Amino acid sequence: MVTSKRTQPAVSQQDASDYSLQLNRWFLMSVGAWPSSTTTTIGEKVRSTIQIFICYSLIAFTVVPCILNILFEETDVNMKLKAVGPLSHWCMGGMNYFSLLFRSREIHRCMQHIKTDWRTVTEIEDRQIMLKYAKFGRFVAGLCAVFMHSGVFSHSLLQAITPTIAYIGNRSVTVHLLPCPSYSKFVDIRYSPEGEIALVLQLISSIVVNSVTVSACSLAAVFAMHACGQLNVLMRWLDRLVDDQKQFDTVQRRLAIIVDHHLRVLNFVTRMEALLNQICFVELLGCTFNMCMLGYYTITGWSVTEKQTSIACIIIYMSMSFNIFIFCYIGEVLTEQCKQIGETAYMTEWYRLPHKTALGLILIISRSSMAIKLTAGKLIHLSIATFGNVMKTSMVYLNMLRTMTT
Repeated sequence: MVTSKRTQPAVSQQDASDYSLQLNRWFLMSVGAWPSSTTTTIGEKVRSTIQIFICYSLIAFTVVPCILNILFEETDVNMKLKAVGPLSHWCMGGMNYFSLLFRSREIHRCMQHIKTDWRTVTEIEDRQIMLKYAKFGRFVAGLCAVFMHSGVFSHSLLQAITPTIAYIGNRSVTVHLLPCPSYSKFVDIRYSPEGEIALVLQLISSIVVNSVTVSACSLAAVFAMHACGQLNVLMRWLDRLVDDQKQFDTVQRRLAIIVDHHLRVLNFVTRMEALLNQICFVELLGCTFNMCMLGYYTITGWSVTEKQTSIACIIIYMSMSFNIFIFCYIGEVLTEQCKQIGETAYMTEWYRLPHKTALGLILIISRSSMAIKLTAGKLIHLSIATFGNVMKTSMVYLNMLRTMTT
């Protein structure tokens, strides 16, 4: 607990903005999506380009043969359904990866906005509020990484180490299945070392796809929590607007600062929504479909004693549910926080202010009455109610799929 204005919080010994964006930097740099700036060297740009090429090559190595396998080689409907789920996850990762690279300039601007906010904060209480929300954003980003990597990678690894019998002519051989089935004219897993090489590449590809999903989720969490922190700072300023009757001569200036900062926060939220709405749309639709397929895999796998695979599917189901919940939760919290600014402005002792100054609060109340929403593709409002609809929709699709396949 800080008791003195001269006391600085522990995190002030390092760059606080770097602290809040640290996990984002790790996740984005792992896939070469960290946005470049004027200080980025040519070597760093070349390394990033090589990373992007390798990542897309690994995704294509998994997706293209899997599509060909489903369309031209596999004849069993159940096996096709088993391949569709992983294929959907890889395709989602590829689309989100493109969005992150395409929106790198917007990501850089949002990060510069956060750094500026940290540099301009002057009071310890404001810094503590921002730090609290920064810690929560880091916690959510880290939790998302644990869920996603432990779920998808464990399923891929478990499927890879589970042996099965294949036939080459009259001879039977033991092979390890790939997470995504491959077109045999490209890769025939019955032969060594062809099968082992394909397996290792697909496992690395799964790490890339998971890292892309984690990067998108962590950006949403950290950016949204920063905006919530700034809105709470504004509420604190509004509470203190009329705390001293002797300072009425400075109230007008302080109110102007509050209005200016309020517009700055709303501008950040608008920029964040433009950055994330495409990613949220892909995640919302993709995870709805994937959770339906995971439920199907769990039920059918349990009935044929594939207990280990079913348990891994349950873990992935939980991780995808968590991802959707995070997007919907931050959308709900951000909308409520924006509305609360207007309520806080109204609940101040505005009747103690000079008449013309009190009228200025109407600007804040009026702007706050316009709901700020995070959306998925500018079509679906992200909220807790939306999360409930996603879960119900996935169950409806699961019932339809079970009816059609039984």
